[in-house]
Amino acid sequence: MTPPATPDTSDSGLPAPGGPTVGSFRFWFATQRWEWSPEVYRIHGYAPREIEPTTELMLAHKHPDDRGYVGDTIARCIEYGEPFSSRHRLIDTTGAEHTVMVVADRILDDRDRPAGTAGFYIDLGGMLAETEQDVLDTALPQLVADRAIVEQATGMLMWVYRISAEQALKILTWRSDETGTPLRLFAARLIADLSQEPPLPASTTAAVDHLLLTLHHRAPAEKPH
Repeated sequence: MTPPATPDTSDSGLPAPGGPTVGSFRFWFATQRWEWSPEVYRIHGYAPREIEPTTELMLAHKHPDDRGYVGDTIARCIEYGEPFSSRHRLIDTTGAEHTVMVVADRILDDRDRPAGTAGFYIDLGGMLAETEQDVLDTALPQLVADRAIVEQATGMLMWVYRISAEQALKILTWRSDETGTPLRLFAARLIADLSQEPPLPASTTAAVDHLLLTLHHRAPAEKPH
């Protein structure tokens, strides 16, 4: 079911009427590299790709009373592979204060180990506290659905090219930027177009069938908690 009043997360940077500004981000643990959508740049007061986002730059923009808490949260992300989720205040380049909600999940590599965290910045824009839950209830399901589309396209490229999740996502992002197409829309079009291609050879399908039916003989049994 499509929730009503979903914020627009396209590259236009404009929120849906009456809704908050929403932008996406990714953070890779090994390289400590941040990737921001145009909206996240604008929330901080920059033009898209005007600067290179770094942890130091992000912390410099945090409200002084929230900076230590956010710094500790990022440190836990790196040390324990946790997602970067938070509610805090930031100061943009003009000195304006923003209260943001960050919702995220982990990015896993091809061995199911935490490789990074990806999610969304939601600029609450002075909303009343009771309105924040409404934002989550209406916006989050669609945001999660959009991310699922990107992950599906990423998985397809991983399978075809035998590359890692990070490499596949870089390819998707590169083509999205090159064509001026929002990442979610580019991923959806790729999935739709690939579904129109001829079926895989029978030998490939048979190999997948075999792996699917015999996996339990190779995978170690999970210990009960």
